[in-house]
Amino acid sequence: MGYITMNRFRVRDGAEGEFEDAWLNREILLNKVPGFVQFHLLRGPKRDDHTLYASHTTWEDEAAFRAWTDSDAFRVAHANAGSVAIGFMGPPELESFEVLQTV
Repeated sequence: MGYITMNRFRVRDGAEGEFEDAWLNREILLNKVPGFVQFHLLRGPKRDDHTLYASHTTWEDEAAFRAWTDSDAFRVAHANAGSVAIGFMGPPELESFEVLQTV
């Protein structure tokens, strides 16, 4: 039925604009990847010292996601990840889910 992955980012106060600019102005390669369905960049709640963000991707299945992570396109898409990480409070947290129901 599908596969969803989310990376959760805790971005320090004051670094939100830089984080959002880096994501919103990057080259998008996902729409050319076999098995890719949808991407969302999500801004979550503001906390005392950070804002929570998540990147949310939907895939046809886990195999499509795994193939993406092993691809040259993945390496290109993540080549500048270190420049955005300056505002992070710890590394991103990857969460993956098998879809059991869609309404």
